[in-house]
Amino acid sequence: MTDFAAQTVEGARRALAAKFKAASIESADLDARILTGHALGLDLTGLISAAQRRLTPDESACLEDFARRRLAGEPVARILGEKEFWGLPLRLSSETLVPRPDTETVVELALESLRAGGNLDRPLRIADLGTGSGAILLALLSELPAAQGFGTDISNDALHTAAANAARGGLSHRATFVACDYAAGLSGPFDLIVSNPPYIRTADIAGLAAEVRRHDPLAALDGGADGLDAYRALIPQAVSLLAPGGHLVVEAGLGQSGPIEAFMTNAGLTPATAPKADLAGIPRAVAGHKLAQ
Repeated sequence: MTDFAAQTVEGARRALAAKFKAASIESADLDARILTGHALGLDLTGLISAAQRRLTPDESACLEDFARRRLAGEPVARILGEKEFWGLPLRLSSETLVPRPDTETVVELALESLRAGGNLDRPLRIADLGTGSGAILLALLSELPAAQGFGTDISNDALHTAAANAARGGLSHRATFVACDYAAGLSGPFDLIVSNPPYIRTADIAGLAAEVRRHDPLAALDGGADGLDAYRALIPQAVSLLAPGGHLVVEAGLGQSGPIEAFMTNAGLTPATAPKADLAGIPRAVAGHKLAQ
């Protein structure tokens, strides 16, 4: 391992990037900059200003620890203990997924669905089933100032993390967190229900990238033999709690949007729009609409 104690700030960053490149880490330069900045408590401007300063022994030890963990395959977000989602800094825990950009597609489609019905400005009730870090719910609340949100999870640790994130974002007065399996502990009606449930097929878990397989909670990944177990459970629950005219929006894995739409149709929802694709072109968010009575 590199001895960072004898390095300048810039030298340490470059040495760290070289180590990451040698380990075939794709985002080597970015990871090195982020971790160096975090170890030293400096933003990008601070790193530039302090480029020729020598690291202190404590800074060197901290950077050594970060380097060891990253080279062992731990994601940068886990090392930092937080990840940005929809512009919101979110704390993580061992019981929460690292929020991913693909999941912002769910937020986008949910807002589009509400906008189509002219519902953005009225007092909405929103539920996020399996909220984890609270990412989807808090993103929606940040965009819908009149909405009240309810996040559920079977993990108390995840719920504590989500509640802390709500407080950090100044959203605690509009966010309530409930320990239950999907919607089992909720009472409707809701204008919008969202979820990013586990959807990886059990047999595919072993083939996931090590950063996911070793560091994301298994319960948040494993969707059963065909990856669809969660949808079979949560879609009927959600439909029973949706207000007339309400929307259900869920995240989907590769090749799953068709079966999920079928589950929604069979449960009494109408596909209001085509699934929304992520940046890779994968249909990532699926929506169903409960017709007004």
